[in-house]
Amino acid sequence: MLDISDTALAVCRDRLAERAARVQWLAADALAHPFAPASIDVWHDRAVFHFLNSAGQRYAYVRQVMKALKPRGFAIVGTFGPEGPAQCSGLPVARYSPEQLHDEFGGRFQLLDHGVSLHRTPWGAPQQFGYCFCRLAQ
Repeated sequence: MLDISDTALAVCRDRLAERAARVQWLAADALAHPFAPASIDVWHDRAVFHFLNSAGQRYAYVRQVMKALKPRGFAIVGTFGPEGPAQCSGLPVARYSPEQLHDEFGGRFQLLDHGVSLHRTPWGAPQQFGYCFCRLAQ
């Protein structure tokens, strides 16, 4: 599991208890981490991509996913949907329909499924999320 926050990783490790030993824990920036080529079966991102506001950041992210995923590997990405908040934690975010999100990844990713859901924050506020489930071509 990769997260930029050591604190977030510690919370996840605590939740997993003894099962945490089966997970590789990485505190790193997903845009800069030196992923081994074709080393990941499933890339799952919930709430990172929508913080990437420049085309350069989004390109770097997609390039990282393409490098890290094994051929025919899966990418599951969730972002704020079109009616989601414009800011999160005081930072501006981009919002995507599932189709717009898939378009960011390009033709090498086959769209297998997509959807929109409503998430309730711990303080009860609704947030719309859009998801894409894709497979990387060989």
